[in-house]
Amino acid sequence: MRVLLVAGIVAGVLIGSFARAEDGPGCAVPAYLLATENALPKVAEAVKTKKKLDILVIGSGSSALAGPDGASTSYPARLETALRETFPGVAVSVRTDLRSKKTAVEAAANFGDLVEKLPADRKPDLVIWQTGTVDAIKSVDPDDFRSALDGGVGALQKSGADVLLMNLQYNPRMETMLAVSPYNDTIRVVAQDHQIPMFDRFSIMRHWNDVGDFDLFGSAHGYGMAKRVHDCIGRSLSALIVEASRLNPAEFRIQR
Repeated sequence: MRVLLVAGIVAGVLIGSFARAEDGPGCAVPAYLLATENALPKVAEAVKTKKKLDILVIGSGSSALAGPDGASTSYPARLETALRETFPGVAVSVRTDLRSKKTAVEAAANFGDLVEKLPADRKPDLVIWQTGTVDAIKSVDPDDFRSALDGGVGALQKSGADVLLMNLQYNPRMETMLAVSPYNDTIRVVAQDHQIPMFDRFSIMRHWNDVGDFDLFGSAHGYGMAKRVHDCIGRSLSALIVEASRLNPAEFRIQR
C-alpha cells in the first residue's frame, strides 16, 4: 500500500499537481546548479563537425506528459527545441526510451545492445539516463543501486556515447515518505567517478518550489502547469548540456 501511495504522488509531480496560475513567475535556476566540471566531448564534436546531434533519453513515466500535445510538450521535446534554438543550423534529434517502473538494474539490463545495435545514423551522441525514483520507492539497497549505475554508465560509455545522469524529481510530500538522499548522493558519486555531468533535477525543482515558481505541495491539478514544468526542465537541461559541451552558442548565431 505504501509503495502504491508513493508511486501516485510521484506520478503527479510532473503530470498535474500544481497550484499556481499559468501566468506565474518564471523558472530561473541558480548558476551553481547548472555548472559542471565534467565535459561532453562527443556532443561538442557532433555539433561542430557533423552539424547533427542525436540524443537518447532513457527515462520513466515522468519523462512523458499525458495530454493531446504531450509528445511536443514533454521535457525531451522541449530540450530538442531549446537546443535547436541554441545551435541554429544543427539538426538536433531527441528520442526517448521509456522504462516505466524499472529499477536501475532492470533498466540497464540491455544498455550495451541498446546503442550498439542501432544503425550508424541513429547512434546517440549523448544518452541521458533518468533514474532513482523507482529504486527509492522499492527501497533498493543503495550499494546495489550504485553497482547498477556503475554497470549501466560503463556500458553506455563503452558503446561510444557521452552520458549524463539525471536524479529524482522533487515533491515535498514524497520527501516525507521516502529516504531519497542515499539515491541522490549515489547518483552524484557515480557521475563524479565516471567524470560525467549530472542534472540535479531534485535540487532544481526544490528551488522552484521554495521561491514560489511552482507550488509542488498543492493539490490543484492543471495540465498547463505540468507543461510549464516540463518546459522549464527541458530548457534547464539544455543549458547544462551547452555548459558541458564547452561550446559558445554565439558563434553559431554569427555563422548563420
